Formats: sequence, structure tokens, C-alpha cells
Amino acid sequence: MNFLAHIYLSFGDDEITVGNFIADSIRGNKFSHLPPNIQKGIRLHREIDTFTDAHPIARQSSKRLHANYSHYSRVIVDIFYDHFLASNWDKYSDVPLESFTESFYDMIEAHYPILPMGIKRMMPYMIADNWLLSYGTIKGIGRVLNGMNRRTQNRSKMQFAIIDLEAHYEDFEKEFTSLFEELIIFSRQKIKSL
Repeated sequence: MNFLAHIYLSFGDDEITVGNFIADSIRGNKFSHLPPNIQKGIRLHREIDTFTDAHPIARQSSKRLHANYSHYSRVIVDIFYDHFLASNWDKYSDVPLESFTESFYDMIEAHYPILPMGIKRMMPYMIADNWLLSYGTIKGIGRVLNGMNRRTQNRSKMQFAIIDLEAHYEDFEKEFTSLFEELIIFSRQKIKSL
């Protein structure tokens, strides 16, 4: 799952959300200095990734892309899944996506002092281009894939994955919907047990 799903799966707890959001920028166990619920969010993020990466549905989505994008196919699927969450947002939340994203940006800026440097560098771009809201459109996902391709110095060819998304849109959407239902239950249970 990508940014929007991880934020959503924190279920409105600010500190768990911060941890879940910054987890990919934290190496190993170097987070014991952070508040307990932020640590919980980091652990939750890792549990979500482990669950998703091992799930047959996510593997099926990834397999559809593997011939063209090799090991980048999992990253692409994460981005596709955020698109389906954003484009079907009203099925998952009573809060409009625009309001949800604005609240998230305000909340994460309030925690700025404890954010890892990589997140601090990324945040101005994320907010200025409103990445989370833009995930809801094909055009927005195209921009994300172009940006990711640039970060791989054009090795991934991810910008072409938009063609795959459009060609197999219904299949990816069904897979996301099935997996996300399980992931919501898994994440709620994991928050209680962490």
C-alpha cells in the first residue's frame, strides 16, 4: 500500500498516522526515541506491508505487471491501489477526500520537528501538488508514475504503467476492493495487539 492507504489504515489516531506515514524513512529499530504511539504506527506500517506483500491478491496484481516492470511491479501496484482508494473514497469514509487530505497535511506539519529528513524534504512537494487528492484521477497517477520513474533514473519505465492500469482497470479495482476489505480488518486488529 502507498501513502493514502497507510494514512487511512491509522483510523484517525494522529500519532499512529505519523508513524505509519514516516515508517519507510526509518531504518531498522532506530525509533525508540519517538513517542509510543508513533512507534506503534511504524510497526503497524511494517505489518501492513508484510501482510500485503504476502497476500495472493496483491501477488496476482503484481504478476500482471512483472513482465514489463520486474521488481518495480509491487511499487506500481501500491500506487494503483491508492488510486482505487482515492477514486472510491466515499465507500470508505464519510469525510470528503479533500478535507481528509487537508487535515492530514495540517497534522503532519504540526509534527514537523520529529519527521525524518527525507520526509521533511518531500513534504513541500507533496502538499503543493496535493499528491493524496491527485491519486483519485488517472492523470494524477500518471504524474506519480512519472516522478517515480525519474527517481529510478528512467530505469523502471514506470511511466508506461498507466497503459496497464487502463487496460486492466476492472481487474485491478476488483483485486484492490477484495484485499482492502481484509486489510481494514487486519489493521484494526493489529492496532489493538501492538
